[in-house]
Amino acid sequence: MKSPLLLLLAFSLASVSAEPVKLIFDTDMGNDIDDAMALAMIHQLERRGAVELLAVTSTKDNPKSAAFIDALNTFYGRPDILIGAVRGGVTPEEGKYNGLVDRKHEDGTPHYPHDLKSGLDAPDAVALLRKTLAAQADGSVKIVQVGFFTNLAQLLDSKPDDHSPLDGAALIKAKVKELVIMAGAFQTIRFDTKHLEYNVREDVPSAQAFADRWPTTVIWSGFEIGIAAAYPWKSIMEDYEYAKPHIIKEGYLAYVPEQPHDRPTWDLTAVLYAVYPDRGYFDLSPPGNVIVSDEGRTDFKKNDKGNDRYLIMDAVQTARVREAFVQLVSEPPVK
Repeated sequence: MKSPLLLLLAFSLASVSAEPVKLIFDTDMGNDIDDAMALAMIHQLERRGAVELLAVTSTKDNPKSAAFIDALNTFYGRPDILIGAVRGGVTPEEGKYNGLVDRKHEDGTPHYPHDLKSGLDAPDAVALLRKTLAAQADGSVKIVQVGFFTNLAQLLDSKPDDHSPLDGAALIKAKVKELVIMAGAFQTIRFDTKHLEYNVREDVPSAQAFADRWPTTVIWSGFEIGIAAAYPWKSIMEDYEYAKPHIIKEGYLAYVPEQPHDRPTWDLTAVLYAVYPDRGYFDLSPPGNVIVSDEGRTDFKKNDKGNDRYLIMDAVQTARVREAFVQLVSEPPVK
């Protein structure tokens, strides 16, 4: 029998040598600042060797959404990340902070350099998703989706192409290990027992198609999780002074409805679970099925053979999650 010390050493070595999570990030960048903070956190996790970011796709149908993604990637030292843009999507307005990509210093240089000037110049998101998935080993990719269901529903409907002879559903089943999404609500929200969550209600047909047909395990981070672990205003004001201007701080200040404001961390929770599912940050519901109503309500039905589960978080976990976000998002990037 191995000694406890040897077992602990073996566990430590296994943790150190764990392969990075191969990740695709699907986001409605520009509709809330938590999308930007979640992508910043992904970059910090990649620097630590915990993540390999394969691609970022936008579900917000405004050209500056993809441009802002490129600016943020560049700020964190990864200007080469592939970016795809939705076609036929929703929320075409610019948003409160995507316009930061246009800001310039007095000498005419941009605050946030970026090569991709418009989502119109970016690859189609579904084509990029197919290309990215096809290039990976079977069962190796995690997708984190924190925007609308548009891209994933279109991916399900996609046909064989030069990248893969598989149709969308078969390609997903072959390549995707797990999908973690920020969507829906599975607890009472401010005394409302049928909260219609934004990511679902803005494109209900796509959400319904997804809920009915997605072939792999899906972990849902409901609206209630991000509300509980709001990001502290004090950190925004004090922890981002190492860069002026700072794309996260400026974006946060441009977005929040009033100041001071602790912003819910909806999208960050999905990233944290996807990368560290075994660290005790969250518990999980039993397996089941999520059903999306015509009005955008998400109902969960327990089913031992279902693909869906949702996150649960108690008070102790909430404190740990919030501190993890502060440390990861505010950490200076290495360029």
